[in-house]
Amino acid sequence: MFLTLAILFEVAGIMLLPVSQNFTRVTPTVGLIFAYTLSFYFLTFDLQAIPIGIVYATWTGLGIFLIAILGNVFFDEILSYQVIIELLLIVIGVAIVN
Repeated sequence: MFLTLAILFEVAGIMLLPVSQNFTRVTPTVGLIFAYTLSFYFLTFDLQAIPIGIVYATWTGLGIFLIAILGNVFFDEILSYQVIIELLLIVIGVAIVN
């Protein structure tokens, strides 16, 4: 549960990066800092029960997957079939590690 929350807050923070326009817009910048703070906070709970390598691989792998999908939805970033295959391989790798 904590790892899921950490991933979701990390993804929220990343999605606010372009909206903050290089930290010139106050509200998205504050939201970004808040999201990352919560993400790292929840990661600390995971490290008590799960090895750091697995936590980090899962956090980054699923974060990359979600950010790529949301970047396509919200920022019209293009996902070629090669990128989609690579994203699926990331998910498969995370599943195998876990």
